[in-house]
Amino acid sequence: MLFSFEFGLAVLAVFLSSFLVTFLVTPPLIRKMSARGLVGKDMNKIEKPEIPELGGIPILLGAAFAVSVSIFIFTYVGFLDFDLPIFLASTLTIFLVGFIGIVDDLVGWKKGIRQWQHALFPLFAALPLMAVQAGTDFVVLPFFGGISIGILYSLLLVPIGITGASNAFNMLAGFNGLEAGLGLIIITTLSAVAFFDGRTEALLLGIAIIGALLAFMKFNWFPAKVFGGDSLTLMIGASVAAISIIGNMEKVGISIIALHWIELALKGRKKFQTESFGIPQKNGLLSAPKEITSIPHVVLRYFGPMHEKKVVKIILGMQFVVAISVFTLFYFNLF
Repeated sequence: MLFSFEFGLAVLAVFLSSFLVTFLVTPPLIRKMSARGLVGKDMNKIEKPEIPELGGIPILLGAAFAVSVSIFIFTYVGFLDFDLPIFLASTLTIFLVGFIGIVDDLVGWKKGIRQWQHALFPLFAALPLMAVQAGTDFVVLPFFGGISIGILYSLLLVPIGITGASNAFNMLAGFNGLEAGLGLIIITTLSAVAFFDGRTEALLLGIAIIGALLAFMKFNWFPAKVFGGDSLTLMIGASVAAISIIGNMEKVGISIIALHWIELALKGRKKFQTESFGIPQKNGLLSAPKEITSIPHVVLRYFGPMHEKKVVKIILGMQFVVAISVFTLFYFNLF
């Protein structure tokens, strides 16, 4: 476990820098995006209001500033061991995936990035982590036990993890506050695991993302003033994978996105050509579509028509239960 007064102050500085930059930058960006027509329709409202998109940009800016603060504190001040190449490589991978999301938001999936490109491009973004050979090559396989897979971990498992998590997180989306809320719960849990396991780089990276997400929730919660878009969802997915890899907690990372595995199975039945939206009613509630192809549809079908905010709270509650369960398994060394 990592703990000292100086370390606590350093973590607080990283969190506050990320939070404040995102909180201050988001309002003017909302105004700029509205003025330039960078908006998307809120499909869960019957009037379909147009909401500014590209919400991942202020989060990237906040996280980037916090990363700079981290580097200054833990290399210049130098009161704690800190693996700078690993930290920079994981940060670069996350930002590259976020940039892919920004491009996708700007050009639109019909004219720009196709579904197969969503799977391909993050593979190249994983190159920094592959180059520094992040993570451990020792894995536990059924029937074989613990074995070392050597360079195959960096060349195969790291890029699969980055692209898989990025695209998985992009599926369970479309509701005010849902993506940012899920990311906040998941990355907070990963950061707690990193803290107890003494993984400094994973912890600091998690804190940088947490601060930005928490500030963004102010503007993304119902009724949303800004959407996260692919720039947010892809970046969060990459963050989950990168933190898990550099923190050597892959099993925790795979387990904690259990809802996204379920979403993958639901959408896979329709070859990933479906959305998660509900059907808005005149009374302000959402109802389930005829075909159940997403977790929100399941919630609406079995709990009846309800307000969008309630749908989001139920799904976030489900994610919280998953997070507590995974952390408990880790804490008692059951993984």
